[in-house]
Amino acid sequence: MFELAMLAIMVAALAGMLVLVFRGRRGGSMPTDAEIGSLYLTGVSPRPEAMGEQFVTVTGNLSGPSEPGKVVYGRMVWDAAYWPSVGDTLTVAYPPGKPDRWRIVELGTGQ
Repeated sequence: MFELAMLAIMVAALAGMLVLVFRGRRGGSMPTDAEIGSLYLTGVSPRPEAMGEQFVTVTGNLSGPSEPGKVVYGRMVWDAAYWPSVGDTLTVAYPPGKPDRWRIVELGTGQ
């Protein structure tokens, strides 16, 4: 009986891990037809005293090829040594027609 219960727990754990892996793959990357735009920051959460990676909340005006201007916000992990500030412009990518799903384009700046 104990062996059967342990087998059921192991199968459930494996199924749960597979669901997490496949869910992460679907939402983890931009589509190949993603649009590149710019995000002008109009609001940034205060820089924390602790160094290293910290959460930052930003808001700003996103503009791109098919988006003349939309106010968006987001929360992400950011290196406190390179904290963003109001007035910064970030290069972002987003799915066509869905600017609320923007992501920062990695440019090798330590972010």
